Amino acid sequence: MKLGIRLLFVFFLLNGLAAFFVLRVFVVEIRPSVREVMEDMMVDTANILAELASDDLAAGRLTEGRFAAHVRNYASRPVDARIWGLDKQSLDFRVYVTDARGLVLFDSENTAQGQDYSGWRDVARTLRGEYGARATRTVQTDERTSVMYVAAPVLRDGAILGVLTVAKPQSTVQRFVDRAERKVLLGGLLLLALSAGVGVAVTLWVVWSIRKLRRYALNVQAGQKMDVPLVPGELGELAQAMEAMRARLEGRDYIEGYVRALTHELKSPVAAIRGAAELLQDDLPEADRAVFAGQIEQQVQRIQRLIDRLLELSKLEQRQSLLVDAPTSLRDCAEAAIAEAQARARQKNVAITLQGDGGSGPFEAALVALAIGNLLDNAIDFSPVGGSVRVDLAGGRISVTDAGPGVPDYALPRLGERFFSTPRPNGERTGSGLGLAIVRQIMALHHGNLNIVNLDPAAGPGLRAELNFAI
Repeated sequence: MKLGIRLLFVFFLLNGLAAFFVLRVFVVEIRPSVREVMEDMMVDTANILAELASDDLAAGRLTEGRFAAHVRNYASRPVDARIWGLDKQSLDFRVYVTDARGLVLFDSENTAQGQDYSGWRDVARTLRGEYGARATRTVQTDERTSVMYVAAPVLRDGAILGVLTVAKPQSTVQRFVDRAERKVLLGGLLLLALSAGVGVAVTLWVVWSIRKLRRYALNVQAGQKMDVPLVPGELGELAQAMEAMRARLEGRDYIEGYVRALTHELKSPVAAIRGAAELLQDDLPEADRAVFAGQIEQQVQRIQRLIDRLLELSKLEQRQSLLVDAPTSLRDCAEAAIAEAQARARQKNVAITLQGDGGSGPFEAALVALAIGNLLDNAIDFSPVGGSVRVDLAGGRISVTDAGPGVPDYALPRLGERFFSTPRPNGERTGSGLGLAIVRQIMALHHGNLNIVNLDPAAGPGLRAELNFAI
């Protein structure tokens, strides 16, 4: 399972559980809260009505008195009120009054007069001087049919004359509860959707940042140069730490590799110089002495070329950008490289020809000429005496073709590695491989590439090296 999917799964799981429990607790608390508010209001209502009924109850004319008449008028009173978007078109209070024994003397619904209510919790507790209330369902299995009863004592001179109870069906406020629950649920779902969107955005950002770091690490592992990814926060600090670690490891490997390769390359010329020097200490004919002295000079020149190219390659590998003032013509660079290589070509009787007209671009002229010059040096070394080297220009491509023996197929992928070279046509292995390494480094700075292929055997032997620039 990919990192992004795992992060999203964990986020949605935690977010979903949290939302479920929060919404569940909130919704569960709505109904009890509504009942508590309704009971509080009914307590006030019962006590007010108990005061109003006390005179008629004390005088023994409760059912014919003003209190009963007003309550009956209330029950038949028309009402049309809009409460926070919901219409109320009926009055829902039921009022009944009992005497001190619990017998119902008055009932606003005319259904319980004369009945004994002394066993009901609201009446019994109130007659004992306690707070009396109850909730009774008309259908035992349906909570929505519950009716709340709240009682208050009818007092005269501190004595309890009877009990007045106010009743209200909970179904009358259920629609307010349902609306509140719907709003809570819709709000919760909206919040869940918003948090999910935030979670997706955060997950995508984290995955995008980690993928940038992963791509950077893979490119570094493959030996490719890449700018440190710009990632904010701790991931950015991690990227900088990775770059510092890469630089230190690369520097150490760079030095170790150079030391090993340079030691290997210096063994042959140093051994030749030492052998010739030892022989020169003996009495030798002048002709032999000249031969050994020439060998020493030749090997010293070889060492000097090796050191010069190492220094050049080292400087190129440390560079991060090009020095470009104006667009550079590839043909001008090719002409400059050919002019410098003509002396060596004449010594070997090799002809160099230039064809085509390359494009122009943000190239560093000296480096492009150096890359072409190194390809020409190799082509001249591998060309037979009296052969030819052809330089072709076409847009952003420069190709150098010789008529030499070519390179074994197994060696083609390794051309351009430091200190890897193939034998010259005369069987000598005098090259260091640094020339093509320099060319590859120059092309990397120009965001181009070097491609080397053997020519089709049907067309004759030879090798073609192509420099591909982006124009």
